[in-house]
Amino acid sequence: MSNLINRPRGTNDVLPGESELWQYIENKAREICSSFNYKEIRTPIFEHTELFQRGVGDTTDIVQKEMYSFTTRGEKSVTLRPEGTASVCRAYVENKLFGLPSQPVKLYYIGPMFRYERPQAGRMRQFVQFGVEVLGSNDPAVDVEIMVLAMEFYRKLGLKNLKLVINSLGDVESRQAYRTALVQHFSPEISNFCEDCQSRLETNPLRILDCKKDHNHPLIKSAPRINQFYSDEARIYFEKVLLYLDELKESYVIDTTLVRGLDYYNHTAFEIMLDGEGFGSITTLCGGGRYNDLVEDLGGPTTPGIGFAMSIERLLLGLQAQNINLPISNKLDCYLIPIGDKAKIASTRILLKLRQAGIRADLDYLNRKMKTQFKEAERNNAKFVAIIGDEEVDKNTVQLKELETSSQEEVRYDDLVLYIKDRIKHL
Repeated sequence: MSNLINRPRGTNDVLPGESELWQYIENKAREICSSFNYKEIRTPIFEHTELFQRGVGDTTDIVQKEMYSFTTRGEKSVTLRPEGTASVCRAYVENKLFGLPSQPVKLYYIGPMFRYERPQAGRMRQFVQFGVEVLGSNDPAVDVEIMVLAMEFYRKLGLKNLKLVINSLGDVESRQAYRTALVQHFSPEISNFCEDCQSRLETNPLRILDCKKDHNHPLIKSAPRINQFYSDEARIYFEKVLLYLDELKESYVIDTTLVRGLDYYNHTAFEIMLDGEGFGSITTLCGGGRYNDLVEDLGGPTTPGIGFAMSIERLLLGLQAQNINLPISNKLDCYLIPIGDKAKIASTRILLKLRQAGIRADLDYLNRKMKTQFKEAERNNAKFVAIIGDEEVDKNTVQLKELETSSQEEVRYDDLVLYIKDRIKHL
């Protein structure tokens, strides 16, 4: 064991028993996206580094500290994707999705992302995101639609005590006025802040409000709020978003300090949090917002957009914290137990027939004793055991035993599929 190679720090193996949970969650995500008329998009796991520098922003922690970038043999810098929105917008522009007759373009994705962070519960260096993006509409109703989609997804999985936190970052005019006010506010004492905040003062002072190190500094608590600087257009837009939320009776909390961690956001920004004990210090399940300039920044036409992303790992922590057991079934429908070489050969034909009919079935491949095979059937939560000996082979039958009731009867090969399916319906 001295030559054992372990998985890289910040990554996880998803083993059988856990993978079924992931499949269930991913299937639920696809189901709800389908009901909201979103289509799946799959983008490359690595992109040109410039995409994230331009799309996510040079001043973000992601670009400055967390990206897995490397040089290819052709001396091009590429990066494992740290988030999904920039890739989706690049694909939207490159594939001219803005020319599709059906607009806006409503997309979702599920896939691995990569960030070099300090690993902790719910925050890994390789993690899986489920996200949605709507490109081509600046209707406040779309902002509300994606928030409701996320909330409904969590509710369908059984999560309770959800809190929707919302803010508006305003339009370009609002942000510029706010940026100037923040620079004036923080400049006199910026030397007392961390190095990151000092560098952000001129590049992106809004990020100072989101600093983890200095979040208790008095100047952060007394900083001006974005809502003091809204233009008329930005204020009206935010009021319409709230109006739609009220119409749907979707409760929310307005937090004027919510800025999100990416440079491309404007107007609506939101997070969904989990209140209550047992979830740890990281209470945010999901975050998103509007990015009306991102597509144009990546070389595309002027295109409003909005989206969200959520970590599946964080979601699993939330389910665990609320003791929610998803309805995952690992039960086999039928486990075949052949006795003798002749029966073993015949059982492979029966096994294939069951599987082709959609019946979950398996067979012993270790030539174990009957008692041990029965134990294996029980470990697999099999509903039925089909015992096949030489006599059964000659008669084209099996001895079918229902494990829960121990009832047993002889069933012909030709009737086996229909018999099992009918019995399963009544179990």
